[in-house]
Amino acid sequence: MNDALYNVLFLCTGNSARSIMAEGILRKEGAGRFAAFSAGSHPKGAVNPLAIKVLESFGYPIDGYRSKPWDEFAAPGAPRFDFVFTVCDSAAGEACPVWPGQPMTAHWGIEDPAAVEGTPVQREAAFVTAFKYLRNRITVFTALPMRSISMMALQAKLREIGRMEGSSSGSKKAG
Repeated sequence: MNDALYNVLFLCTGNSARSIMAEGILRKEGAGRFAAFSAGSHPKGAVNPLAIKVLESFGYPIDGYRSKPWDEFAAPGAPRFDFVFTVCDSAAGEACPVWPGQPMTAHWGIEDPAAVEGTPVQREAAFVTAFKYLRNRITVFTALPMRSISMMALQAKLREIGRMEGSSSGSKKAG
């Protein structure tokens, strides 16, 4: 792994909500240590406006997001990833591309806030909940002693993070 900057890819099926929020959280929380990216196996083609609204309401960056296919990051010239995390159960169950660089992987499943039906307040509350679970996981992740922890211990910690409060499934693996 690169000592200066770790490349992290968050994967979801639609790349419109959870993976976008995770990318935004890591952009801010990991600035200078981590480069954040997101993609989807079947991208929706647009970022959910509630994902952007929630990021902005908590003071996170809101520019530059787009819903994109994960194939974009398996192509020649794409960043080499140190970590790849799935944040939805559907993407965790799919066959992922082979990622250059043999990144460490883990499943950090969070319930899909975009699937919540109800009033605008209920829908936004679902996004806030997903955001908070993702932020908690990413905060723990960025606090890990990357340079001094063994690869085996690091992989165990990454899986443990995926089982934190709010986990939609603790048994799936990242691609």
